[in-house]
This record gives sequence, C-alpha cells and structure tokens, in this order.
Amino acid sequence: MALPALTLRPPGPGDEAEFRAAHEVMAREGIVFGLGLDGLDWPGYLRRLAEVEAGARLDGFVPATFLVAEAGGVIVGRTSIRHELNATLAVLGGHIGYCVLPARRGRGHAKEILRQSLPVARARGVTRALLTCDETNTASQKVIEHCGGVLESSDGHNRRYWIG
Repeated sequence: MALPALTLRPPGPGDEAEFRAAHEVMAREGIVFGLGLDGLDWPGYLRRLAEVEAGARLDGFVPATFLVAEAGGVIVGRTSIRHELNATLAVLGGHIGYCVLPARRGRGHAKEILRQSLPVARARGVTRALLTCDETNTASQKVIEHCGGVLESSDGHNRRYWIG
C-alpha cells in the first residue's frame, strides 16, 4: 500500500498541540524540533518564525524558512532551510536541517523532506546546499547521498556534504 503524499508547509494556528508533542518526543533524543519554541506562546512562535524568514530580529539566527512535513494529515517531521550560512553553520548544521519523528522513520519521509527542501532553498538563493550529519548517523548519510549529496569532508565526528 502506498504511503500518503508528504507535503511541506508552514506550521499554522491549529498545529500547536501536535507540534508541541513532536517537540517533546524529539527532545528525548536530544533533537530540537521547534527551533526557538521554548518560552513562547503559540501565536508568538508563529510570529517569530515569520520574522526569521523575513530576516528581521534575527538575534544570532540567519534568515530561515521553517516548515513541517505532513503525511496523511499528521505531522511526521520538519525542515529548517537556512537562506545563508554563518561561521557556525558553515561547520555544523549547513543550509538544511531536517528530522522525522521516531514513530514515522523508515518510510522514506526523510528523503522526501530533503527532496522537497532543495527547491525551497534554491528559491531563497542557495545554489549549492551544505548539509551535515553525525558520522554515526548512517540513515542520514544515505538520505543525503540519495538526494545527490557529495561528501566534502569528515572530521571523524561530522560529515559535510554539498548538493547542487
């Protein structure tokens, strides 16, 4: 049976409960699902995402587009598409950071999230996208390579790939 189509979209007013639940699940793995969520009410968080995308009030962030990945009406993951790099992101983080909820892994969602993130990055001026992953994260390595990532380097802890 085919999986429901995956779509990327901005989080909206009706997503709070599901989004916060995803944030808590990912926190148990040491992964931040809702970047900048802690300490903000939901309307404030949505405003903050719009500001960061517009390049306003960055407070150490770079302009970025944050989207949830939805399949079958359920949030299954997210992507953060950075429009540019700073010194930190040039080493670790790169242009695109994505994650899939543990219960939704192994279904091709990560590949589809990255595949759909690349044209969004291009539309924001990213002609070559840097992606990084942990040396031990073989699943992410396979996703990046499947989507055209070419390994630039590995320092024994992190791998750096370029797509484009």
